[in-house]
Amino acid sequence: MEFTRRSAIAMGAGAFAALSLPKLAVAAAGDDAIAAFTGGAEMADTGVTLTAPEIAENGNTVPIEVDAPGATEIMVLALGNPTPPVANFKFGPLAATQHASTRIRLAGTQDVVAIAKLADGSFAKATSTIKVTIGGCGG
Repeated sequence: MEFTRRSAIAMGAGAFAALSLPKLAVAAAGDDAIAAFTGGAEMADTGVTLTAPEIAENGNTVPIEVDAPGATEIMVLALGNPTPPVANFKFGPLAATQHASTRIRLAGTQDVVAIAKLADGSFAKATSTIKVTIGGCGG
């Protein structure tokens, strides 16, 4: 087989397409998890506070805090991870506060989203972009 410029371009385009597929699958997994949690309902941009560092030196342990007064449930997703759902916190009627803190693992620089289901059935979300210098999920 003779290697021509046209075949090089075709192979490059094929490689680019093949490398893009996992990212599309991860994005779809995050969207599917959000749709399953909210049932496709609209989300307000206020009502949830997500506290996370702007830069995490190590993706293995990234501290986050979520606060959503009046929430019955909070879901946290890391949209760039191979498995986006990270945590799900449920609050009963006797919970003093609707606040949670934990450490999560991030594969690399990505958005972390917190979605709260409020007592009236509405949803609210908060997003934070975290820059990771050393990946935690095999990176």
